Amino acid sequence: MAPKPGVEWSTALSHLVLGVVSLHAAASTAQASRGAAAGFLLQVLAAATMLAPGLSTHEDCLAGAWVATVIGLPLLAFDFHWVNGDRSSANLLLGGGMVLAVAGGHLGPEGRSVAGQAMLLVVAVTILIVAVFTANTYGMWGGAMLGVAGLLSRLEEDRLLLLPKEDVCRWALAAGSWAYCRALHTQRLQWE
Repeated sequence: MAPKPGVEWSTALSHLVLGVVSLHAAASTAQASRGAAAGFLLQVLAAATMLAPGLSTHEDCLAGAWVATVIGLPLLAFDFHWVNGDRSSANLLLGGGMVLAVAGGHLGPEGRSVAGQAMLLVVAVTILIVAVFTANTYGMWGGAMLGVAGLLSRLEEDRLLLLPKEDVCRWALAAGSWAYCRALHTQRLQWE
């Protein structure tokens, strides 16, 4: 059964918005925050592979999303923690992401899904905690939106708000990425 045209447009649009927001975030954080810029670029590449139908297989697209989740998101959190002086948490998150990336080949599809969602929620919660203690409103919104994306991905329903569940998760990730980019900018201004 072929997907409905509205679903195809919704999916393409959610990938495009996530890619554009992440590209803007990577460009605006590149000078001050190379780790976060790399994390945003991994999200851009994952979204781009999903939008270019003939360039890769479905498994390649899933691998790109896996790398963007287990390496890209910890890079974002790493920078946020590092800027705020929490170097041990920064290193722990990045190290955990690297271990998951290496171990991903030994996990089944369900195991990768659970590990990716766990990484997303850990990143969201740690960003949220640091943002609360530093009174960074954008960081709070970014952490909350990343957490929403992680929680929505675990729901059993296929559709949320008349859209496919995965599209709603990408919209939440895009909103979280935008807010997180603003949070990094705010933190940099506080420290200057």
